[in-house]
Amino acid sequence: MNQFSRYHECMRFFSMSLMVLAGLFSVLPNHVSAADIVKFRVEDTIQPASRQFIERALSEAAARGADLAVMELDTPGGLLDSTREITTAITGSKIPVVVFVAPAGARAASAGFFILMAADVASMAPGTNTGAAHPVSGQGQEIGEHMEAKVTNDASAMIRSLAEGRNRNPEKAVEAVVESSSYTATEALELGLIDFVVHNIDSLIEELDGTTITRFDGEEVVLNLADPVIVVIDPTPAEEFLSVLANPNIAYLLMALGMLGIYVEVTHPGAIFPGVVGVIAMLLALYSLSVLPVSLAGVALIVVGLVLFLLEVKVTSYGLLTVGGLISFVLGSLMLFDSPVPDMRVSLGVILPTAFLVALVTGFLLSRVLRAHHRRPMTGVQGMVGETGRVVQELNPRGKVAVHGEWWDARSSGGGVPVDAEVKVLAIVGRHLEVEPLGVVEEEN
Repeated sequence: MNQFSRYHECMRFFSMSLMVLAGLFSVLPNHVSAADIVKFRVEDTIQPASRQFIERALSEAAARGADLAVMELDTPGGLLDSTREITTAITGSKIPVVVFVAPAGARAASAGFFILMAADVASMAPGTNTGAAHPVSGQGQEIGEHMEAKVTNDASAMIRSLAEGRNRNPEKAVEAVVESSSYTATEALELGLIDFVVHNIDSLIEELDGTTITRFDGEEVVLNLADPVIVVIDPTPAEEFLSVLANPNIAYLLMALGMLGIYVEVTHPGAIFPGVVGVIAMLLALYSLSVLPVSLAGVALIVVGLVLFLLEVKVTSYGLLTVGGLISFVLGSLMLFDSPVPDMRVSLGVILPTAFLVALVTGFLLSRVLRAHHRRPMTGVQGMVGETGRVVQELNPRGKVAVHGEWWDARSSGGGVPVDAEVKVLAIVGRHLEVEPLGVVEEEN
């Protein structure tokens, strides 16, 4: 339990650090003009970065004195914790919020269904779908059947509360959570889950003009939207950057890059650049892991793979540790993100090329390391073995030879050797050299 706590605390630290930086960049001086309608688009998984953008857009809409905030939504789902914060922001918004699932082909699946149900006005474009809202664990760990029932019941109560507060069909809303039911735009309208099916924003505004809506707190509001001034809010660069980091494929590539950078630095000390890049990439990967449904088993296997790669440098296993590290890396990659939402898992098309690249780079670096280990020493005493020397005092069988500009006591293995004859160093024994005349080698050849 303590290990899990330390892990999550570490992840939370990196997450909060980056979110603070994003906040500093997003709270820049900005001219706030009046608007009748504030429109913004969410086309991403639901996680802390998208949650921060939605909350900022709603706050800015209220600051502009807008009559309405329109969120265009297209999401495969996301994290339940972030979803709960978003629905709270919508139901507590000072101005009415419309969620419009668009364009055709878009979806409000899983977490998106909760956001759609939380809106003052829920609308969809033809050819869109919603539902499949079974809850997703924020940490990706395996949970028992009893705990899963608790999470599902909690999510069911949440969606029922939202549906009843918006006078929508609570039974069908709960069915989307418990049984992961999905609905087309037409089906959702017929079942009383949404209010409108329209083709575009202009048609939606026409439908809403002059209508009376009931807020979550029971207040009735009449929408006057004739000739509205529409202001579009886009994500800040910092929010877009954090959103990119929350992509499982990006998180995986950052982790792989970090591992490679650290591996290169360990195998080639002093290179500096690979180590710096590796550490930065690994820190960014840690942020990504903190906002995605991570499997601790997958992380452990990837770390084991990195350790095996590093051990190959110190332990000569002739590639066995590298093969084991590669297998561990691939298995960990497949298990890294545990989510029923495909968009929140690493694509196999990313895993295989990355694993191949990691194997290629580590194999190349490993071959260089092994070649260096097996290369004959070129300096020091051991570097003298195999060198040619000149006899300066007759060997009979002992005498002296000059090798590398130094005089050494030597003993000949081939009988007496006269002065100025050339000899080859065979070995170093204590303080003298074992040599043999070069003529002996030539006669044998």
